[in-house]
Amino acid sequence: MKIPINLKAGSVDKEEKKDVIIGIDLGTTNSLVAYADGEETFVIRDTSGSNALVPSILHFGKDGVVVGDIAREKLISAPERTIYSVKRLMGKSYQDLSSLKDSVGYNVIDQDAEALVKVEIDGKYYTPIELSAEILKELKYRVEKHLKATVSKAVITVPAYFNDAQRQATRDAGKLAGLEVLRIVNEPTAASLAYGIGLSKDEEQTIVVYDLGGGTFDISILQIQNGIFEVLATHGDTQLGGDDFDKVIIDYWLSKSDISADGLNNNKSLGQEYRTEAEHAKKAISTIGSYKTSIANKELHIDAETFASLSYDLIAKTINACKLAMKDAKLSNEDIDQIVLVGGSTRMPIIKSAVSDYFGQSINDSLDPDEVVAIGAAIQADILAGNRKDLLLIDITPLSMGIETVGGLMDVIISRNSKVPTRAGRQYTTSVDGQKNLKIAVYQGERDLVEHNRKLGEFNLTDIPPMPAGIPKIEIKFILDADGILTVKATELRSNVETQMEIRSAYGISEEDMARMLIDSLQNAESDMQTKGLLESINEANNILLAAQRFIEQNKDALTIEQISKINLLKEDLLATTQGDSKDVIEASMQAMNLYTAPLAHEALDRNIGKALKETKM
Repeated sequence: MKIPINLKAGSVDKEEKKDVIIGIDLGTTNSLVAYADGEETFVIRDTSGSNALVPSILHFGKDGVVVGDIAREKLISAPERTIYSVKRLMGKSYQDLSSLKDSVGYNVIDQDAEALVKVEIDGKYYTPIELSAEILKELKYRVEKHLKATVSKAVITVPAYFNDAQRQATRDAGKLAGLEVLRIVNEPTAASLAYGIGLSKDEEQTIVVYDLGGGTFDISILQIQNGIFEVLATHGDTQLGGDDFDKVIIDYWLSKSDISADGLNNNKSLGQEYRTEAEHAKKAISTIGSYKTSIANKELHIDAETFASLSYDLIAKTINACKLAMKDAKLSNEDIDQIVLVGGSTRMPIIKSAVSDYFGQSINDSLDPDEVVAIGAAIQADILAGNRKDLLLIDITPLSMGIETVGGLMDVIISRNSKVPTRAGRQYTTSVDGQKNLKIAVYQGERDLVEHNRKLGEFNLTDIPPMPAGIPKIEIKFILDADGILTVKATELRSNVETQMEIRSAYGISEEDMARMLIDSLQNAESDMQTKGLLESINEANNILLAAQRFIEQNKDALTIEQISKINLLKEDLLATTQGDSKDVIEASMQAMNLYTAPLAHEALDRNIGKALKETKM
């Protein structure tokens, strides 16, 4: 029994404080972290309190790795050292990424076509697991700074269509970031929780969750009854998202210029400029209907009608996935009570119209589509923390799992859309007299031949007593846990010879490598924290410098020559400190700037208010 003691007060606490379990949306474009306290859910924002999004971008600089907004600023100036869309690499081999490797600015390594893909920077090789861990560390740091407490447990969301390899990779990334991943939750399930659907036990609904993020898409159909969330069907594409809509704009602009796709791939900085402008164009089209820009002295333009035409095939893919999911769930459109949109890419009017037209009803996008999954993850974390006992989430496995049998055939043991956790088994026998060993190869996919499916792993059942072919009874049992992680058990029933293993995908990471990385992380934790603090201070100082210059320009008629001179001197001093390596010196210089300019800013505000009131009276 644990007895909680308050050392400061010298008393025994009546209740043991529960660990905070955070919810993380590890996204392709942006990531977020949130937590719940049993009553409310909080999305953690930046120091200004305005922005919850942490760009899923890493930059490897001379002083170490930075994540988020600071890294995003390096996309054009240092594309070969700035990594984005890591989620698209998770659990993938080089041969899976033939269409992606030429469109990114960094170097994706072809060491082994069937091995876990790696990214090379300065002669060092990084797996997507290591890269994702850096993003998770940033989110962990952000929430710990907010809570002023250490956080070690998390729920992480993944697309419903993530396979076993991708789920394993996500779990490994969390472990490497110093987090115990209590549950891997499907993003649409998290989204439904965020909307409060099913929080009342009297509520019965069948809902569609259409989730289009930066790099992945999935459609899920959930039935919610008596506080039980049951996923009826799911479909999707882990290589379809907002990035692809950006690409159609880039391709369109290239068709109007004298630059080829190969030329753009060979000029990484120019390629990133096109990619950045395409993203701006997509957002502008969604709000004002058109966009104009200039890249390398070339005037470029695109309007909403052109964009809709270029995007037709991409949207059609998502609608086709909706049809397949509805067929799997054995439902018609009339059976759907509510349609929820999730993911920043659903802000596009063409997406909203297409989904609404297909289902024949209006859609629900009342929550911020960027934040909804993180909110749901935090609610699921709150359930695991024991603060909510009235809800039960039942997820499904998105792809069938089975073993290879004679002739390279796939024999399915757990079918796609099976509820998890689950277990299933099947009996086999030997095909050769006196056979002592049996190789068991495990696959995931929907094709009849294993060569067309994803190999998850293999192991051997050894020391089978020699018997005539057909006599041994070998039971293969699949045990799939709540995270969609698979354990396979093989037993020869006549002799009770047995072996089992958790399937560690070829696209995962070994325990030895994991231990090495964790040791490196701990050994460098202090220096990493110092570097991070310095870079954050430099970034804040640069923002203050821009604000000070803007303040002078906007108020030069009201400021005296002495005041302008003083601000400029403080600017020069602050700029000089950003070239050094002392966080304290930078912060002292920022404090000096704020102390001098704060009264001037208040005076300027009073003048502007007075001027506005005067103009109103006139």
